[in-house]
Amino acid sequence: MQLGNNIYNLRKEKGLSQEKLAEKINVTRQTISNWELGETAPNPEQLILLSKALNKSIDELVGNEIAPPKSKEKDDSIKNLKYIYIGLAILCGSIAGIWSFSANRFRHDEMLLIIGVGMVVGVCLGVVCQNVLRYIKNNDI
Repeated sequence: MQLGNNIYNLRKEKGLSQEKLAEKINVTRQTISNWELGETAPNPEQLILLSKALNKSIDELVGNEIAPPKSKEKDDSIKNLKYIYIGLAILCGSIAGIWSFSANRFRHDEMLLIIGVGMVVGVCLGVVCQNVLRYIKNNDI
């Protein structure tokens, strides 16, 4: 039983004997032994006291791994990333459009192509920026 193993390992980690742990939660040494062997289990009140004595949550004691809820912060960062891509695409497309218009040597269809290429370059810059930021975050630079 995972609870028994966890009690045993955490007790050893804390440097507590079965007797000392038993004193902290008002049970006998034999009760602690039975829990560690998986022969019996603590009742809810004892589990709370055990949790406090070993400085672990009840979930950690019983081996219950709960996936953390999906954070809204992550959703917001994805939305912000889309805005960065769109912004860079518009910025680069606008710069390309202004340049092609002011050059006064391109036909209208060529100008549209240049604006489109500028927007693609903007999206590529967004990808590069995203990967640079991810690299910095992962390597704690």
